Amino acid sequence: MEILNFIYKILSVGFYILNTSSIWLFFSFFIAGIMRELIDPRTLQKSLGNKKASGLFKSTISGMVLPICSCGVIPLGIGMYFSGAYLGPVLAFMTATPIINPAALILAYGLLGKEIATIYLICGFIIPMCVGYAGNYLGGKEVKPPVEEQNFQDLKGEKISIGDKIVIGMKWAFLDLGLMVGKYVLLGIILGGFIFTAFPKSFIEKYLGNPQMLSLLSISLIASISYVCAVGHIPFIAALIAGGASPGTALTFLVGGTGTNLPELISMWKLIGKRSAILYGSFMVLFSFGAGYFTNKYLGSNFTPVISFEEITGVVNRAQNFIFVAPEFLKYLASFFIIFLGLKGWYKNLKGWMGK
Repeated sequence: MEILNFIYKILSVGFYILNTSSIWLFFSFFIAGIMRELIDPRTLQKSLGNKKASGLFKSTISGMVLPICSCGVIPLGIGMYFSGAYLGPVLAFMTATPIINPAALILAYGLLGKEIATIYLICGFIIPMCVGYAGNYLGGKEVKPPVEEQNFQDLKGEKISIGDKIVIGMKWAFLDLGLMVGKYVLLGIILGGFIFTAFPKSFIEKYLGNPQMLSLLSISLIASISYVCAVGHIPFIAALIAGGASPGTALTFLVGGTGTNLPELISMWKLIGKRSAILYGSFMVLFSFGAGYFTNKYLGSNFTPVISFEEITGVVNRAQNFIFVAPEFLKYLASFFIIFLGLKGWYKNLKGWMGK
């Protein structure tokens, strides 16, 4: 009975994690399909299909303004890669997008204070650029994507209408990319549910309150496999700091937790390559640790929390202008759709294994 209860808790926590990101997963599938059919691969190659710093800069800045979590960015990043973008710009985009966005920045300045928020903003730009550089120069064969030949005109030279392109893009996004990504997102969500069930919030809070270097490294490792939403967790981080947690450990958890998680790492491992996942995960742990260590050194032990409970309502209201909150029924529809894609993807794999 206890085992069944434990399994139920894992599935419940996993579904909660999925429900907070499913609408962005669905949105990213949609955008990936549009991008694949309506953007000429030659244009993408010219802009992001190289190792230039300009490509990393464009990917980082575009990621910083999108309010998409680390689960939701998976289809978009994978779609960019298979549409012709090099590994560096893809990793830069997949790092910047979940770490920071306008709403998260407003909340950070209001709830964490200008010092931490400024460091957070700098990290939101520098870390994706560094991860992108690492991907470009350490990625091996994975740097250049295996681009499929896309024909925007048929063999007779007749143009394909925009409507037909969109239909083709949606079929690829949800029937091909959706099945590939969905099964690994589903696996990552279940593993995430297990971790949060086996190691409850009180366990993490205990480590967040310890300002020692070992705690920073522990938190950076824990954060790299956890699902953390920047907007949703900044009030939680502010409360921890107000309760005595060091600003460095809090920032480490915020940056490392938002930057990556198990579904993202598993998807990257399976769909792009092992080297890219190892690079991405390793550098996120390294840079989130470095960000926290620098923050503790810079702000010192005399740091005073600047949270003002009288101003919280105003800050949250300003941040709400940048946040899209989907109705609950849409979240559930999107969640069940992602589960369907994941199960169908694993069913196809199972049929292949049975056939062999």
